[in-house]
Amino acid sequence: MTSPPRKIKQWVTGQDGLDKLRLEEVECPVPGEDEVLVEVHAVSLNYRDTEVAMGLYNHHESVSHPPAIVPCSDMCGIVISVGLHSKDTSDPYKNPAFRLETGDRVISTFAATHLSGQIKAADMASSLGGPEPGVLVQYRVFPTYNLVKVPLYMTDEEASCLPIAAMTAWICLNCMRPNGEIIGKGETILCQGTGGVSIAGLQIGHAAGADVIVTSSSDEKLKKATQLGAQHTINYRTTPDWDAEVLKRTDDQGADIIFEVGGAQTLRKSFECVKFGGLIASIGYLSGKQDDAGDRTNTNLLALKRNVTLKGILNGPRDRLEEMMGFYEKKGIRPIVDRVFKFEEGKEALEYLFSGGHFGKVVISVKG
Repeated sequence: MTSPPRKIKQWVTGQDGLDKLRLEEVECPVPGEDEVLVEVHAVSLNYRDTEVAMGLYNHHESVSHPPAIVPCSDMCGIVISVGLHSKDTSDPYKNPAFRLETGDRVISTFAATHLSGQIKAADMASSLGGPEPGVLVQYRVFPTYNLVKVPLYMTDEEASCLPIAAMTAWICLNCMRPNGEIIGKGETILCQGTGGVSIAGLQIGHAAGADVIVTSSSDEKLKKATQLGAQHTINYRTTPDWDAEVLKRTDDQGADIIFEVGGAQTLRKSFECVKFGGLIASIGYLSGKQDDAGDRTNTNLLALKRNVTLKGILNGPRDRLEEMMGFYEKKGIRPIVDRVFKFEEGKEALEYLFSGGHFGKVVISVKG
C-alpha cells in the first residue's frame, strides 16, 4: 500500500455555475479516531451535484451550504490508513462492526449519520457534497460509519454508482413493504426516463421478476432498456398521452410503483396511470418545480382519485444499502455506466450529465 502524498487535488464549487468549478491543491488529511483515509478511485455523478454547483439545491430548509464546497457524494475507493479505534462501543456510531482495515474497498453512504430507519433533519446536515464536503477529491477522510464494503465482482466505476442512484431505486421499490419483503412477480414498475435511478430500478425490478415499463424521448435509449429487460417501452414524444398508454399496456390496471422523476410536467399523468392503492415515488423534478398556472388541481384530490400514496424518497439508511448490495451480489447486477471522464475533466463531466444525454450513470475516474 502506497503512502498518500503531502498535497492532493480537489474540485471546488462556489455554487455559482457549472462553468466556474475549479481545481485546487490542499494538504492531504489525516484520519482521527474511528476514521479512515480513503484513496478515491471513482466518483459517480447525480443530478443533485449539478444543482449544488449552480446554487439551486435549496429545497431542504433545514440545510444551509457553505460558500465553497467539494461537490459529489458517491465514490468508490480503497482504505489506505486507519485511525485509532474508540473504546466507547456504546455509541452506535462507534460500532465495532463498522471498523475497516487497510486495503478494504469501500463506497460512501450519502447521509453519513443515517444508519437505520426514517431519515431525520439532523441526518440531512451530514449529506456529502452539500452541506458536508463531497468526494470529488483524490483522498478523503471518512468516519467508519460513513463507509460500506463493496462486492468484489464490481469495478470501481460500477460500485461508485450504488450510494444514491441504486439505493434510491431500492427504497422506491421496497420502502412500503413489511417484514423484509421485496418487490417481485405480478407487479409492474414504471420508470420515467433512462437516468441513473430509473435504470437501477429497471435492473432491480427485472432481477426480482417484476414487469418494467420505461419511458424516454429516445428510441435508441428505449432499445437499450429493452435489452436490459424492460417488458414495455413508451416514447413520450411520439406518444404524449403516455399515461393512457401505460393503462393500455397494463389492462387498465396501472403501475404498482412509479418512479416520478419528471416533476411539474409529469406528476398529474403519474396520478392518472398508477394502480389503485399504488405508490408514486417522488424522486426528482427534471421538467421543473412548478406546474402550469392553469393546472392547479389539488394533490389531495389526485391522491384520492385512485387511493394513491405519494411519497418523497430521500435515499435510504446504511443498513438498507447493505441489504441492497446483498441482492445485487445474489443476482449479479452490474450498474450501467454510460461514460467515464478523467479527474481533470470534472467540469466537462458535470456539464455532460446536465445535458441529459446519458443512459445510466456518468462516472469520473479519479485514479485513472
